[in-house]
Amino acid sequence: MDIGLTHPDRLLLLLVIPLLIGAYIWASRSKNRRGMRFTNTSVLGRVVPKQGQWRRHLAFAVSLLSLISLTVAFTKPYAPVDVPRERATVVVILDVSQSMAATDVPPDRLAAAKEAITAFVDDLPDKYNVALLTLSGNPAQVIPPTTNHGSIATVMQNVGLQDSTAIGEVLHLALRTLAQVPGDPDNPGVVAPGAIVLLSDGENTSGRSPIQAAHAVREAEVPVHTIAYGTENGFVELDGERHRVPPDEQLLQEIATITGGQAYSAASTSDLSEVYDNIGSEVGYEQVEHEITDRFAGFAIVFAVIAALGALSLAARWN
Repeated sequence: MDIGLTHPDRLLLLLVIPLLIGAYIWASRSKNRRGMRFTNTSVLGRVVPKQGQWRRHLAFAVSLLSLISLTVAFTKPYAPVDVPRERATVVVILDVSQSMAATDVPPDRLAAAKEAITAFVDDLPDKYNVALLTLSGNPAQVIPPTTNHGSIATVMQNVGLQDSTAIGEVLHLALRTLAQVPGDPDNPGVVAPGAIVLLSDGENTSGRSPIQAAHAVREAEVPVHTIAYGTENGFVELDGERHRVPPDEQLLQEIATITGGQAYSAASTSDLSEVYDNIGSEVGYEQVEHEITDRFAGFAIVFAVIAALGALSLAARWN
């Protein structure tokens, strides 16, 4: 956990710790030099039971831990925590190029992708706007941003295969789609964060440059989470010829890096489900700085109680 301090200068109070340790060592040695003389040691053992020095050392050490924890709490520490977003817009891009007919991901890439996207959208918060775009040589907006998540699965079942792959064009379309998101009536001046989830199983074959499009998306401060879908052994039959259709992982990785998103690979149905789960965590939560003073104050109290119990143990007399 990355912990920050609101008032780091207050850590200077910890300089007292070495002084306390030095004073404790000096007091312990002075006590040993002032040993009490007693001729009958057996009687002394029955009157004053021998106590191991480890109890005293432990009580002192725990007292120091309490002091250290209290000092850290005094600096008002904070740490990033994941907080669920109330509103956001997710643009889901489904590759429908001919390579999605490959059966290396059963029953075929397209059918498995539809099922995984349906589960992904169902798990998003109800207030999220979700849009569905198809990726081909002629990208299209199938569903504009909507909070009716059930419509995604219904319409997506009628989506079929098309020719070519224009990744740059679909990214520009995704930006235009995000601009269509209706404002929040409760907070009209607040723009909900957006994210693009791009699933593709092939390389770019037409349209504008995907890299230039990625830079345009970055200027809009929208992350693109990419999924390189399929295996190196995937193939399709076109016009009686077999064509290998491995995913272009390098291009998708570069798009994600440029836009500040995450790049994933999925070579099976289970991989794809796991990837969408991870992306759901990415877009469903945001990190905020949360003060954790109470946590260190709690540590200080626990250590103080242990130290007090140790002191009582040292002071007790047992018959």
